[in-house]
Amino acid sequence: KANYPAEYMAALLTSVGDNKDKSAVYLSECRRLGIKVLPPDVNESGLRFAAVGDDIRFGMGAVRNVGANVVESVIKTREEKGKYSSFTDFLDKSELVVCNKRVLESLVKAGGFDSLGNTRLSMVQVHEDAVEAVVPLKRQEAMGQFDLFGSGDDTAPVASSSPLAHLRFEDVEFPRKQLLAYEREMLGLYVSAHPLDGAERILRKHAKRPIAAILAEPPKEGEIEISGLITSLERRVNKKGEPWAICTVEDMDASMEVLFFPKSYAIFAADLVEDNAVVVKGRVNWREDKMSVFGGGLIPLDISDLAVGEEEPPLLLLASAERLDQSVVTELKQTLQAHRGDTPVRL
Repeated sequence: KANYPAEYMAALLTSVGDNKDKSAVYLSECRRLGIKVLPPDVNESGLRFAAVGDDIRFGMGAVRNVGANVVESVIKTREEKGKYSSFTDFLDKSELVVCNKRVLESLVKAGGFDSLGNTRLSMVQVHEDAVEAVVPLKRQEAMGQFDLFGSGDDTAPVASSSPLAHLRFEDVEFPRKQLLAYEREMLGLYVSAHPLDGAERILRKHAKRPIAAILAEPPKEGEIEISGLITSLERRVNKKGEPWAICTVEDMDASMEVLFFPKSYAIFAADLVEDNAVVVKGRVNWREDKMSVFGGGLIPLDISDLAVGEEEPPLLLLASAERLDQSVVTELKQTLQAHRGDTPVRL
């Protein structure tokens, strides 16, 4: 960990597989160590997490709806035909197994094509037409009848007579909040940024222990307080016809389910809304070695002035208190004032 931190953390992330709680904890540790965790990339990723210089790259196998056979085909094709230069070049070179609407949409939303120059929104808009255009030809190509575009030059641009010539990529992107939501949907985690970036201080103020710490050493009884974002909400009705809900609260590192039974649900239903930042007080309950939390209190948090919305995530500067003497503070202040910009800085 001391000498090869990126390789070590990549191995840890791979070792926990689909355990999103542990993955979130390790991603938080990467942030603490200054290791950047990058979204998957069709030109760089393998099947699993891997160190790329001082960073870690998500494996394509972590993307929802993308199987190992698809990843193997993507890797094999880029090794044989060269790296992909555009979204249409990717479709040109790819084998039939890769040209699937669900696979492509998932890779786009996870950030897998970000390095190829088009926005995620534009690729989502055209991917269905693109697949419908190339699949019949790919089937014939797979039977050895002809090369898709009739050219032996794999680096050549898509010809005007190609089935993809009609595609138009708009220079418009999803709102940042939607980008992050899609990342989480496809990867199970927020990767490039977090909706709570910048709001860490107010979360700690209302809940002394992060969710990951509670999960690591769960209490046997009593009450707990957690703070974070409501990332999912499942409303149900019991046998008496009374509404209740299962709410998932997520902070920067982990998530926890909270059950709001009819009495508490009736009180807090108005604030039980996805994407709301909240403080939840709940009672711990154990059944068959499984911990549940029964919600008994909820306070909505206004983090609109703290969390970064459509702007860039803040630059977080971490320093030990003993190093922050007057000379360091003065130099830091002068450096920041000399390089003003739009990115918030949090010390």
